[in-house]
Amino acid sequence: MADKKEQKNAEIWEKSDAEALEAFCRDYRMFITEHKTERECVAGMRATLRKNGAVDLADAVSEGVVPKAGDLFYTDMMKKSLIVFRIGQRPVTDGMQLLGAHIDSPRLDLKQHALYEDRDLALFETHYYGGIKKYQWVTLPLALHGAVAKKDGSVVTVSVGENPEDPVFGVTDLLIHLAGKQMNKKLSEGVEGEKLNILVGSRPIAGDAAEPVKANILAILKDRYGIEEDDFLSAEIEVVPAGAAREYGFDRSMIMGYGQDDRVCAYPSFRAILDEEVPSFTSVCLLTDKEEIGSVGATGMHSRFFENSVAELMNLAGCYSELNLRRVLTRTRVLSSDVSAAFDPDFPDVMEKNNCSYLGLGPVFNKYTGSRGKSGSNDANAEYIAYLRKVMDGAGITYQSGELGKVDEGGGGTIAYILANLGMQVIDFGVAVLNMHAPWEITSKADIYEAYRAYRAFLASASEPCV
Repeated sequence: MADKKEQKNAEIWEKSDAEALEAFCRDYRMFITEHKTERECVAGMRATLRKNGAVDLADAVSEGVVPKAGDLFYTDMMKKSLIVFRIGQRPVTDGMQLLGAHIDSPRLDLKQHALYEDRDLALFETHYYGGIKKYQWVTLPLALHGAVAKKDGSVVTVSVGENPEDPVFGVTDLLIHLAGKQMNKKLSEGVEGEKLNILVGSRPIAGDAAEPVKANILAILKDRYGIEEDDFLSAEIEVVPAGAAREYGFDRSMIMGYGQDDRVCAYPSFRAILDEEVPSFTSVCLLTDKEEIGSVGATGMHSRFFENSVAELMNLAGCYSELNLRRVLTRTRVLSSDVSAAFDPDFPDVMEKNNCSYLGLGPVFNKYTGSRGKSGSNDANAEYIAYLRKVMDGAGITYQSGELGKVDEGGGGTIAYILANLGMQVIDFGVAVLNMHAPWEITSKADIYEAYRAYRAFLASASEPCV
């Protein structure tokens, strides 16, 4: 007889609209293929919002627009974080329903003084971003994505390595025949951060340049992009896996792609607010940067960007005061749409099977994250979880609950605790992922589509204001 988990796995596939599920996952796969950085996510989403009649909040402020139910507004911070508001039928002072995710992912960043030549090879120096296993980033085809800001005020967009005719780049590794010492090191020390250098060229330029290969690379950059070496001082170039997200498995039931932590939650959250035309409460989709390094900086969740944007919206609606803003924040319900670690049969020892997440069982409620003794976590209150259970069960959503791993194995965090600091009711609720933080992560199509349905149900839920 099948156990409850096996029954639930069958249930989520059987009940889903197969055509709608596949269509949604095709769109998602295309999105994560074409948007591998936070800048690309914001630019792509802004374009979609404009096509759907959304108004830039700054324009609405300058024109004195009075928000009405169903209106769609958006604002971004430095082109790397995005907030979308869908005005509800209730006054904004009743609070909001908020989906919060992040759009940055672990990667390698070029250093400011990046390009150098060594023994007739040209390389870029990098500094890794976020929590990575360094050995996973060697001998892979890598692409360069980003922006170069020049002194004349122009910004050059860079994307090299994705088209079939593009060159790719990579980090070399030591051949097995000479790797005796390397193989005896701890796994965490086998590849050092300062050795994650990107090989970018080997052909010398004609003439008598002191570093002819480097000079040739600079000539190519100058010719194709108008970039000088000093322009790297004001550049943000990210090194990411090259290639498209793919269907995974003989049955095509999964998706393999880069940056699914956390775009596998960000994209369904974004689609949910686009598709929810006139919600009861004002709906918010908050997509932040810098989560992978502590949510710091002007574009991270610790900044005042979100509060300032809510204040602007309230001012348009004629209800702003500092006290009203604080009240709105404490009357807001949040799903911190972040991923959970999926159970891997090859590594069962780090999971406690009764309290972990599984592929194909629906999105995951994580009551708390943090590490070991719940350090650094948001611990959602029981009443809020009961409310969400009612919402999900009423909408026929298949979901699960879990923890990141065994109590003493480690842990992790999300933006949940930062939003909770503002008095909001918050819980983490996202898609389970295999290979989390690896260059290529794996998710279940059924979970992705069910997360979208769950986010729609949350935004559509009508209840008394949160007090």
